Amino acid sequence: MHYDAAVLHRLDADARTLHGHFSRDLPPLLTIDAGDRVRYSTLDAAWGERVQVDPYAAPKKFTPRDGERDPGHALTGPIAVRGAEPGMTLEVRLVSIRPGAWGWSGAGGVPTPLNRRLGTAERRHDVRWAIHADEGVAIDARGRRIAIRPFMGVLGNAPAEPGRHSTSPPRAVGGNIDCKELVAGSVLHLPIAVPGALFSVGDAHAVQGDGEVGGVAVECPADAVEIEFGLGSGPLAFPRAETPAGWITFGFADDLDEAADIALDGMLALLGERHGMGRSEALAFASLAVDLRVTQIVNGARGVHAVLGHGAPNSTVPARRAAM
Repeated sequence: MHYDAAVLHRLDADARTLHGHFSRDLPPLLTIDAGDRVRYSTLDAAWGERVQVDPYAAPKKFTPRDGERDPGHALTGPIAVRGAEPGMTLEVRLVSIRPGAWGWSGAGGVPTPLNRRLGTAERRHDVRWAIHADEGVAIDARGRRIAIRPFMGVLGNAPAEPGRHSTSPPRAVGGNIDCKELVAGSVLHLPIAVPGALFSVGDAHAVQGDGEVGGVAVECPADAVEIEFGLGSGPLAFPRAETPAGWITFGFADDLDEAADIALDGMLALLGERHGMGRSEALAFASLAVDLRVTQIVNGARGVHAVLGHGAPNSTVPARRAAM
């Protein structure tokens, strides 16, 4: 995705741009051309003010907010792309992601099936973090440090179905994907379901493990997220991405096995398109070179991503040493 003379737009998180649901009826705040870039700021998922005086204090909440209309993640947007039509794909190139200066994480205290099985349903544990983007580290109030690898948890287009849609589950058109590989330098390919695509972004994560097993990552605002948008001919059934880790195909479903099947089906299609493999040949190769990873297990629809590392299937092995 390379376009000439890209225009840079700005969209900050404020009362005009923020929303907590997906809908085809949300009017676009910007209409841009393919090849243009948008530089966003975002709140954390829980609608904390982007700037906090003390990173270790409970975040002050953003106002005004209509909690009934916007119960979900704080998203910035939507934007429309001229020429985007259903059946095409939106190419979302993540140019740069700079997290804000504070974040939070936690687990337990909610009677989910997982928490009950793990014995963590009764007690909540929360941690607040000071994030030092230039040093690439987050530090909690006890001085414990963790390296950060920021990415955006929610990257999604509006669904075709009418009404308001929750921001929690990922869908075929994207949304709360929560894949830690979607760092700066990645290109996410999203199916388009409505004219213009109506793309929104939010839910910055300073760092997260595969699975997001506690229910949250280090949730944080983003001071600057720069994205370049393009259009592809499609169609795609589910998102796929080019990342520093390799090519990724995604699957989302209520059942983790079904999500894995969907991700693998997408990988077989990718191997067919890029390397001319039939499906059985692609599956045989995938068994050697493709990793299935649990994206997240906490968003209603479970997520699995299949990863094809760079260089495959053209990897080479060292020549056999000559006999002495």
